[in-house]
Amino acid sequence: MTQRAQAKGRRPRTASASREQLIERIRETLSKSGYYVSEQHHLRSISFDIVARKDRQLVILKALCNIDSLSSNDAEQLKIISLTLDASPLVIGMHSSAADLEDGILYSRFGVPIISEETFGEHMLNGVPPFIYAAPGGLYVRIDGEALKELRERRGISLGALAEVAGVSRKAIQMYEGGMGAMVEIASRIEEFLDEPIVLSLDPLVFTAEMPEKFDIPEGSSGEILDMLREIGYLVVPTRKSPFDALAREEEILLLTGIGGEPKTIVRKARIVANISRVTEKKAVMIIDEDSTIEEIDGTPLVSRDELRRVDHSEDLLDLILKREKRVRQ
Repeated sequence: MTQRAQAKGRRPRTASASREQLIERIRETLSKSGYYVSEQHHLRSISFDIVARKDRQLVILKALCNIDSLSSNDAEQLKIISLTLDASPLVIGMHSSAADLEDGILYSRFGVPIISEETFGEHMLNGVPPFIYAAPGGLYVRIDGEALKELRERRGISLGALAEVAGVSRKAIQMYEGGMGAMVEIASRIEEFLDEPIVLSLDPLVFTAEMPEKFDIPEGSSGEILDMLREIGYLVVPTRKSPFDALAREEEILLLTGIGGEPKTIVRKARIVANISRVTEKKAVMIIDEDSTIEEIDGTPLVSRDELRRVDHSEDLLDLILKREKRVRQ
């Protein structure tokens, strides 16, 4: 074991520290933190690995040994699925191509929050949040602008005097008081001078982004089914690299929608979607090509293409799903 790994209390970067092991450790941390956690599905090349819920907090996580392997397309899918499910996306990583991820630092790629496994455990198990975030140009912290301004004015410290201590311009101090982030060294100088904390903690589970205005429906058989869902009143969000093929929303009802193919594929996808639907507390449905005497698999109702074609309204499909739903109780 390297000296650095011993000092950090981490596993060194070896073949044994695989992504599957990382996923399992993340699941254990979530369970210890009181989260209801999805099962391991052992699917490769998908946009997320774990779904977890605690009360109203829903988290969708991706585990990566090397965070540089997160592509813009995968990040976009992770964000879209999270936005549709009212969830928080999070990537837990071990290292980049350049170095290990540092503990206590919030990273980001393509708008998706990224933290180390150690930072994740400290936040979830011990309530210790990160305070530093990485951005172009270095490491930064969030300043409590109102507290900074109140302290400065109460003590009669001018903008110029504080700027000289911090080694920045008067304008920069004004911008910190307005909420702009500051480099770690500058914030440390200000805190040391004031002898008061002015740095705010960061919550890696707080996520804001805008949903795309429209989505392209795929061509072929899957596209026809999604078009049918649109025609009966659903807002359809196609997904890629996911156990389900689309998210279909109509008012407060959200369907995790799988589209079947070969019998073995249908069974596997239905079981995975059933598990995710229980964690997310959303409805699930699997659209299959042919009529079947089997009405559900592990709680995921099966609806044939012809049955969907005969449906006139979203409520009719929901009624059909409810009749066939045999949800496994937690």
